[in-house]
Amino acid sequence: MLKENEDLQLEVSARVRVLSEALPYMQQFAGRTVVVKYGGAAMKDSTLKDKVMRDIVFLSCVGVRPVLVHGGGPEINTWLGKLGIEPQFKNGLRVTDADTMEVVEMVLVGRVNKEIVSLINTAGGKAIGLCGKDGNLICARPQGDEGIGFVGEVSSVDTEILQSLVNSGYIPVVSSVAADETGQAYNINADTVAGELAAALGAEKLILLTDTAGILQDYKDPSTLIYKLDIQQARSLIEKGVVAGGMIPKVNCCVRSLAQGVRAAHIIDGRMPHALLLEIFTDSGIGSMIVASEFMS
Repeated sequence: MLKENEDLQLEVSARVRVLSEALPYMQQFAGRTVVVKYGGAAMKDSTLKDKVMRDIVFLSCVGVRPVLVHGGGPEINTWLGKLGIEPQFKNGLRVTDADTMEVVEMVLVGRVNKEIVSLINTAGGKAIGLCGKDGNLICARPQGDEGIGFVGEVSSVDTEILQSLVNSGYIPVVSSVAADETGQAYNINADTVAGELAAALGAEKLILLTDTAGILQDYKDPSTLIYKLDIQQARSLIEKGVVAGGMIPKVNCCVRSLAQGVRAAHIIDGRMPHALLLEIFTDSGIGSMIVASEFMS
């Protein structure tokens, strides 16, 4: 019995220490906007999914203004298979013909988005689902590569609807589907959408949940994680090939958002339970933070 009481006291003491360490960060970020791109294993593992939603609600409860952006590639592939449509990719981009675009919109806007909204609401938050079409939030344009169909990029952002929602205490959940000026729908990379929304909102942070520890000096060795770097260092790592493959567009997305005024961009491991809270509310963090040069000290 004595041992159980000692263990309980240690656990309670640990919780108090965590809260004490988190307090300055809660005070610093209260009222600030944080844009989170949700994807990877954190979307596929039900346990991780619940923890991410609880983290988002926690942020909202302590005064942070979270905006969640999501993709849904695996779910799209599943439904394409059910409909007898073979998924195709070109240079890492999903080839999106008219039939595929219908499935993308159905899955991202009608299924994945509403599931996330429901999970946040169940966790005690107040979420509202949107896509780029709602309130003319995002105007799209063709990405430009030949043979990829309706793959788009962000032409402009109108944050009025997002500002209205966050000012009213709601958590916007945004899927990466938008339309051009004619109403044609486009499939846009969710990292890109998150970065552009963060810039347009003047967000304090852009956080990308990924399936890697962050930016590694040696991609085979997680112990070589780079915890903090500036824009110039990030670009240099791309030029040297240290940042390669699928990490390049993520780092470029972070750099672009920082160049447009976002204070810090983070690439963190979404496979780690409560990754968001660990990155935002602890001294050490868990992933890679990219900042403008003047914030390196």
